[in-house]
Amino acid sequence: MTGEPLRVGLCHCKDCKRTSGSAYAAFAVWPRSAYQGTGKLGTFKGRSFCPDCGSRVVSLREDEAEIMVGRLDTAPSDLIPSYELWTPRREGWLHNLPWADQNERDRTDEGGNWREPLRARGDG
Repeated sequence: MTGEPLRVGLCHCKDCKRTSGSAYAAFAVWPRSAYQGTGKLGTFKGRSFCPDCGSRVVSLREDEAEIMVGRLDTAPSDLIPSYELWTPRREGWLHNLPWADQNERDRTDEGGNWREPLRARGDG
């Protein structure tokens, strides 16, 4: 990834919890042109992964690339989430990020138009 991400978020949906193996998923989204990968990838429902070990690598759309924050080489990251998704599914012991936009489902873009999620989601 090169440059700054377009946005950084947390997702509490059931799909993200299952695929991350955690209580939520932290991710960042860059313009598709910022992503450059080498090597072979497998893909299932929009998620690309290493075919040798199964590790999730990236979710690619025509215009965007989504990377889970834990995949980045630098830890801790200086990326700060500006929004949360699927907040009704947030674990009771987690508190909302007071500076972040709270969304009951997937986000909309700045014009209020629906943005198709990068991840394939069932019922959230």
